Amino acid sequence: MTPSAQLPEQGPDAKLRVVSSPRCQLRALIPSFLVIAACGKSGSNDAARRDTLTERQHDSILARSQIPGAKAVGRAMTAADSMSARVRASDTVRSDTLP
Repeated sequence: MTPSAQLPEQGPDAKLRVVSSPRCQLRALIPSFLVIAACGKSGSNDAARRDTLTERQHDSILARSQIPGAKAVGRAMTAADSMSARVRASDTVRSDTLP
């Protein structure tokens, strides 16, 4: 839809006249699409390939680090493991007592 400007071939008053033909529009669209395609992201996501550790592994590494508050992460993981063990034990007792 980009109009092109043409000067009249004759006349003392040279004014611009706008011509918008389908061919002119096509000339404007093709480079636009090429620029958009060139700027687009291609290939696989590098972050997904690089990040192969699980959340628990990340937390474990963090718990062993010297960052302030890191020991709290370790204690929270221990508490979560303890609670999971209790839930599993109660589920086992419950399944043993059901008819």
